[in-house]
Amino acid sequence: MLSPENRLRRREDFASAVRRGRRAGRPLLVVHLRTSGATDPHEPGETHPSPRAGFVVSKAVGVAVIRNRVKRRLRHLVRERLSVLPAGSLVVVRALPGAGEAGVDELARDLDAALVRLLGGVAR
Repeated sequence: MLSPENRLRRREDFASAVRRGRRAGRPLLVVHLRTSGATDPHEPGETHPSPRAGFVVSKAVGVAVIRNRVKRRLRHLVRERLSVLPAGSLVVVRALPGAGEAGVDELARDLDAALVRLLGGVAR
């Protein structure tokens, strides 16, 4: 589970990450990363906000049980990788239809590859 300060909740934040951020696509997921903006406009006075992540898992991935399992797996994987993300960054992970049948190792491999591409070679 992600802590509340690491969650994306507002529609504007999701839109900002998807529309203005960089994107890296993999076979099981697409990762959008927006690193601009050193401060969070929703938390006044904070100069180094923590990175925040949100997830998009559509019905194309599977029925509700499968979608929720994919979200739980992605939340767990992203939580372990928050330390490599720049402060104040916004991350949106969008699961593709194949993610429903994929295992944790496959999701982790695709997430790591996407983050390495977006962060310029920073390995986990």
